[in-house]
Amino acid sequence: MEEWSIDVNCDVGEGFGNEAELLPLINSCNIACGGHAGNFTSMRETIRMAKNHNVKIGAHPSYPDKINFGRQVMSISNQDLKISIQEQMANFDRALELENVQLHHIKAHGALYNQTAKDEALAKLYLETIESYRESTYLYVPFGSAIAQLAIEKDFKIIYEAFADRNYNPDLSLVSRKLDGALLEKPDQVLEHILPMITEGFVKTIAGKSVPIQVDTLCVHGDTPSALQILMYLSQQLPQHGIQLK
Repeated sequence: MEEWSIDVNCDVGEGFGNEAELLPLINSCNIACGGHAGNFTSMRETIRMAKNHNVKIGAHPSYPDKINFGRQVMSISNQDLKISIQEQMANFDRALELENVQLHHIKAHGALYNQTAKDEALAKLYLETIESYRESTYLYVPFGSAIAQLAIEKDFKIIYEAFADRNYNPDLSLVSRKLDGALLEKPDQVLEHILPMITEGFVKTIAGKSVPIQVDTLCVHGDTPSALQILMYLSQQLPQHGIQLK
């Protein structure tokens, strides 16, 4: 049987208190930096927990919008957004230093992630903001996106990410959370969703069309109600399909 490998990541440090359950089942994590959730204390505590489980640590900066959990496009000036992301990363760097841990990757959160995927100007601003991390840190980005293309052109190191618990549109954007079927919550549905991504290089969209995709890491959202059940199921089922967790 042919074999593949995949990294599985989770968004954590967002105030749900499920890190002790999720971290043993994943390879990398994205820790809230205080923009959409979290604070310096939660950053440091989550970093320490991830370190103890040998989970690769990523920063998860966002629009500074805790009211909407960073999931709505925010009306904010470029300068204010730049300052906010830099402050989030500076706080995260201090927490990493105190825990003596290296930053593995950066992954934008929510609306900022989705907007940089399609808005070249915003993607450029985002990359300029985190330029100092270019040589040392990976970026988690969606395949075929504006941010991915620009990152490659600017010599950032990228890792292609896809979402295990979210349905896709034909243009590889995520189905809006406002629509039915946006979120996949049943473990067997998630497995069916990700298998062709890993083994065949395509994703079946919500309209039933198969679209090419490249994936190095798969995200299960930490706030998905069945996140723990999904991760437990995947850890059991993926090896049976010749897929090893990195």
